[in-house]
Amino acid sequence: MSNNPNVLRVLVVDDEPLIRWSLTETLSARGHEVSEAGNAAATRRAVNEAEHPPDVVLLDYRLPDSNDLGLLASIRRDAPRAQIILMTAHATPEMAQGALELGAYRVVSKPFEVQEVAALVDEAHAAAH
Repeated sequence: MSNNPNVLRVLVVDDEPLIRWSLTETLSARGHEVSEAGNAAATRRAVNEAEHPPDVVLLDYRLPDSNDLGLLASIRRDAPRAQIILMTAHATPEMAQGALELGAYRVVSKPFEVQEVAALVDEAHAAAH
C-alpha cells in the first residue's frame, strides 16, 4: 500500500478468487488502492501489519477458517476507523443484526452487482468522514 493519504485503501476479503479479482479490478479502476485476503489469517495479517490500515473492508462472512462474526469483531478492534461491509450468501436476520451491532456499515447479500458494491465502498468511506 502506498503512503498517499488521499487514496482510499480497500481490503477485499473473500475465499473465491473470482470475486476478489472482480472487486479488485473494479475498485482499482476507481482509483482505490486494493489489497486482498482469502482467509481470516491473511486478513488479520493485512490489518495488523499494514503501514496504513484499510479505510474500508469488504468482508466475506464464510471463509475457510472463519464462519462467524469473530473476524468482524477482530477487525473492528484492530482497525477501529475502518468501515466494514459484510458480504454473505447466508444472511439471517439475527446474523445481520449482530454484524450491525458489532459496527458493520452494511450487510450485502451475495450474489451482488460489483458496481453497486463499489459505489457502497465510496458511500461507506464518505459516511465516516
